Amino acid sequence: DLDIFDINEGMQAEVEKDTFPPYSRNSIIGDEYRWPKTIPYYMEDDLEINAKGVILKAFEQYRLKTCIEFKPWSGEANYISIFKGGGCFSSVGNRRVGKQRLSIGRNCDRIATIEHEFLHALGFWHEQSRADRDDYVRIMWDRISEGKEHNFNTYNDTTSSSLGVPYDYGSMMHYSKNAFRNGTEPTIVTKITAFSDVIGQRMEFSDSDLLKLHRLYNCTQGSTFLDSCDFERENICGMIQGQGDKADWDRVSKAAGGPDTDYSNMGKCAGSGYFMHFSTGTANNGDTALLESRLLYPKRGYQCLQFFYYNSAGPGDTLKIFVREYNKANPNGALRFIKTIDASPQELWQLHHVSLDVTTKFRVVFQGTKVGPGPSTGGLSLDDINLSETTCPEFIWRVKNFSNVMENTPTNTAIYSPPFTSKEGYTFQMGLYPSGKEGYPGELSAYAHLVAREGDTGQKWPCPWKQMTMMLMDQHPHIQKRMSNQRSVTTDPNMKATGSDVFFWDDPRKVGVEVTDTDGSRYFRGPGAGTPVYLTHLRAKSRDFIKGGDAIFLLTMEDVSHLTVTQPLPSTTVPPVTSSSPSNVTTAPSDLCLNVQCLNDGVCVMDEGKAVCRCAVGDDWWYYGESCQYKGNAMDKTTLALASSLSVLGVMLVVTVVSVICVKKKYKKHSGDNSVVMANMHITEKL
Repeated sequence: DLDIFDINEGMQAEVEKDTFPPYSRNSIIGDEYRWPKTIPYYMEDDLEINAKGVILKAFEQYRLKTCIEFKPWSGEANYISIFKGGGCFSSVGNRRVGKQRLSIGRNCDRIATIEHEFLHALGFWHEQSRADRDDYVRIMWDRISEGKEHNFNTYNDTTSSSLGVPYDYGSMMHYSKNAFRNGTEPTIVTKITAFSDVIGQRMEFSDSDLLKLHRLYNCTQGSTFLDSCDFERENICGMIQGQGDKADWDRVSKAAGGPDTDYSNMGKCAGSGYFMHFSTGTANNGDTALLESRLLYPKRGYQCLQFFYYNSAGPGDTLKIFVREYNKANPNGALRFIKTIDASPQELWQLHHVSLDVTTKFRVVFQGTKVGPGPSTGGLSLDDINLSETTCPEFIWRVKNFSNVMENTPTNTAIYSPPFTSKEGYTFQMGLYPSGKEGYPGELSAYAHLVAREGDTGQKWPCPWKQMTMMLMDQHPHIQKRMSNQRSVTTDPNMKATGSDVFFWDDPRKVGVEVTDTDGSRYFRGPGAGTPVYLTHLRAKSRDFIKGGDAIFLLTMEDVSHLTVTQPLPSTTVPPVTSSSPSNVTTAPSDLCLNVQCLNDGVCVMDEGKAVCRCAVGDDWWYYGESCQYKGNAMDKTTLALASSLSVLGVMLVVTVVSVICVKKKYKKHSGDNSVVMANMHITEKL
């Protein structure tokens, strides 16, 4: 639950920056440091299973928001090998060394931390290392722990590039205000005070993070992103009214019977914002209205449709989801039913997810139908539609009036989500401490619990390798611009409770407590695992975490037992060398490095099968030699260059003098020979 520099505290200087080698610019200059847009990776066996699952989730965010793809290593010359080192750190850019190491150590298994380290690998340094850093923040040098000052170096724009993107206080790559402090006062003070508590966010990519990545790798769109629409523009995102229907969906800012506002701008701009509405109050019995998306072209074969739905219609009126699929047999498209949305009329916007399985060109179709003669003053409304080729979250927990809940719930007091049962038959729930656990004021604390009821059968205990993810959803209208906050917990069947022989994830009927639900039913809740610092109140009140007063948590439980198996090795490559001492980051993960001693903070790494030292480098000094045993600096270089120049000049002067003497002697000899010849010619002529 610490930030990256705290996790890495006590490591040598190169690793404290979580970059390796120790360079701290903003984005690396040079095409040779770029990875291909599809990056091979290998997950080593020493990684924690929870970390492996979160790494895969981080890859999904890269796919959704960027053009960067990740694939298991299949023999490529250069690839990223992810291991459990003594912290969170990465090389910067593609070092072209074959097996390039990236550490996700203990406490690093947070999605934003993993995304942060892979941004390093893709070629980015920390935001506060930019050449223009001092225009935006002040570094309080007297508050920095002794020996940590190098972490705040900057580099000029001839050796690094900010890619034309303004300084970003909200970057995932920015240090927090307390980085490497020696007391209680901040080491980084923002020149705009409103951003003091913003820097150091570890939720998700900021817009600027994504913009820089897109510019560096020439991205045009996310590889798994398909569509997003908030209906703010009159073209309604290219959506069309279906053919053959008897009614239309209308773009409105409010509707009779509700809603009075759209969802995109709720609570922000009174009287603004638009949504699509089918009025069942003015429709005839049996009338349908079809709203169809633009043409979409799938790649994966599975999709998640997410949208907000407001139902103020009659009790029999329905909303159904179809897809219109185009193929050779149906060039004009054929409708296929997917799901009827089950949502009773309520005076609120409700979030819905629908899983699709489309493999050909298609449109998503929203069909509203007026059913029955019953009275209706309202209708069906849609807003903030997003479609991506990702898996849908399984469960939604909506906490109403969340700001009030945070302010008025006593410390160390939990509220619990309803119990949710996964497709594997295990039941779990989220425990949330709105005012934090004891000792963590101003925080949200979050824990995952297994649940069991009397008579439950079919589960295996202790629960084996189920990853529970608790996401507080950023309710921004566009899915690619969201900075949701999430944590994951995995059930290790071998884990035991602290100081006990009892298995932590055993049957809650054995290791849990009996509780009574709000409906009077009783069940058993097992112990919880999670974090006391899930999110600060300050961040929870930022962005769109709370909208219309409510917070939305998306919960999933996935089987990750397949991650306990060693990742297959390519048949045409040499197996990667595993670390016998993964926590020791001063050496590379190879037995060969055990016999190599690198001096002066040098680090041993594998380069083309050989153990070599990588030496520390500063602004005007560097170490060199096979063991980093020698130190050079700019003055030495200047002196050496001057001495070399003088030596060359001396040699040139000597050569010049010798050449002149030789030419002079040769000329004299040549002149003497000519005199003899001329004399002989004269005598001959006389004869």
